[in-house]
Amino acid sequence: MTKSITSQRIWQALNQVKDPEIPVVSVVEMGIVREVVIDGDAVHVTMTPTFSGCPALHVMRRDMETAVRQLGIKNVTIETVLHPPWSTDWISDEAREKLRQFGLAPPQKHGGDLIAVAFLDVAECPRCGSKNTSIKNSFGPTLCRMIYYCHDCQDAFEQFKPL
Repeated sequence: MTKSITSQRIWQALNQVKDPEIPVVSVVEMGIVREVVIDGDAVHVTMTPTFSGCPALHVMRRDMETAVRQLGIKNVTIETVLHPPWSTDWISDEAREKLRQFGLAPPQKHGGDLIAVAFLDVAECPRCGSKNTSIKNSFGPTLCRMIYYCHDCQDAFEQFKPL
């Protein structure tokens, strides 16, 4: 490994790895990458998936390892940890805006108070900004999404579940 490899360069490389299910945001922006440790010529990356049974887990691990290896690092370990569990509060503000522009309502920040968020069935429409919305299905196309309907623009949309 070259001496020019820094933690910052590794984070930058990982920030280029897109979430396989939401390609407008990176695994770093989603808060999935938790830690990068350089130990001599080895790099250890710790990640927490959005769900323990995330179907894209193997793709994210492979893509993160590839991104780090492309920096010239041969000894790369990607470790999956489930504690603490991933939280939507870990999504960066930049990623929240990218989700909205993508047509996916970002989850509200909850600071760990999921009870308050769980009973809200209002999500802001990512297309028109209206809160005149209602949940149509708490199970969307992936485990982490719900389907809503906007009564103002009359369009269905998905919201990332607050976790």
